[in-house]
Amino acid sequence: MIIVDAHQDLAWNIFSFGRDYTKSVKETRLSEHGSITVEITDDSVIGYPEYIIGNIALVFATLFAPPARSIPDTWEKVSYANITEAKKLYKTQLDIYQRLFNDHPDYFKSVLNNRDLISILSGIEQEFGGDQEIQDRNYPIGIVLLMEGAECIAEFTELEDWWDAGVRIIGPAWAGNRFCGGTGEPGILTSDGFALLDAMAELGFILDLSHMDEKALLQALDFYPAKIIASHSNAQHLLHESESNRHLSDRAIEGIVERDGVIGIVPFNSFLKTGWKRGVHRDQVSILDVVSQMYYICQIAGDAKHVGIGTDFDGGFGLQSIPREMDSIADLQKLMPLLSEKGYPLNDIELIFSQNWIKLLQETLPE
Repeated sequence: MIIVDAHQDLAWNIFSFGRDYTKSVKETRLSEHGSITVEITDDSVIGYPEYIIGNIALVFATLFAPPARSIPDTWEKVSYANITEAKKLYKTQLDIYQRLFNDHPDYFKSVLNNRDLISILSGIEQEFGGDQEIQDRNYPIGIVLLMEGAECIAEFTELEDWWDAGVRIIGPAWAGNRFCGGTGEPGILTSDGFALLDAMAELGFILDLSHMDEKALLQALDFYPAKIIASHSNAQHLLHESESNRHLSDRAIEGIVERDGVIGIVPFNSFLKTGWKRGVHRDQVSILDVVSQMYYICQIAGDAKHVGIGTDFDGGFGLQSIPREMDSIADLQKLMPLLSEKGYPLNDIELIFSQNWIKLLQETLPE
């Protein structure tokens, strides 16, 4: 069963740490052993061989950089203090993806439209139809570009350039900014925020609500006419006593469901267990906690049509910060028997693993 992962910070890792995602997880860990990279962001859990073993078909890969005020200045080189710096960083990451597509076309392929989507899925179907061993399969991972935080946009007319460059999804905020409140920095949509959404809708961008403060999120649900997702967010209800505005309230989940959106569940320990801290033993968090998040949202929705996977893997965390049963992205397949035991039929598991995201892309991407 194929998987679509709605959130990975590939270019951020390539630029920040020099990671090579054509290599295996084992190779990356060996090359980084004892380095500052592992201290900062854990051991990597992504590599092309693991994509193949895990039947990963598509990834929503980000253009991402944090504002300088939000991160430790002792190590983060990919941060910005103003719009000009943000734009430079995001364009650098665009170039990184383009080099990835040009230099490794057998490994990664840009998905710009439905033709590209069909090509990726058809190629995978052919590989799965053969008699070769899983590790011997060879197909390119489809990459859909997602702009995480929109502070690189100075004028709304620039959105057309970002669209032409391949961006198909935009999340207005990471932390709070001139468009709206964000993680750790609450606030409503500003006049610039409403104008941004207007301009995005004209071009057909998918709106990513992850990281938006709830006040802004609820406004966007009412205002934005095009497709809406939360690429990587978990339910606040299961994170008892958490005071973070990073997670989705029941009201937010209900609104996303009403808008026929999809929510990507994040297998990050601190998003699964309140109070978990990096450096604490991984045994405290299980992959069953991921299933619980999926089950909870499905219960609110009344079906399995609004839940997906959005790992955020290698997005500032890795092996040391994911459920104890997982060693790499390939272990997402371990969710299948657990969901089955929970009573989900195979067609519902397929919706969660890939088809909810694929349907959304089919309905949104240009022909």
